[in-house]
Amino acid sequence: MKTFFNYLKDVRGEMKHVSWPTRRQATAYSLLVIGISLFVAALLGAFDFIFTGIAENFIF
Repeated sequence: MKTFFNYLKDVRGEMKHVSWPTRRQATAYSLLVIGISLFVAALLGAFDFIFTGIAENFIF
């Protein structure tokens, strides 16, 4: 049990060394991730639509 508390104390000490982003940076990074995710989703959806159409021409 003593090692667990030592671990928590070490974690607390390391957390003081972390360089946390500002609110503005966190918002900008979050919007960037959402934008890239939407772009990739649209791109994959377009490829799926195209390849489904091609596959249907060969199957039916």
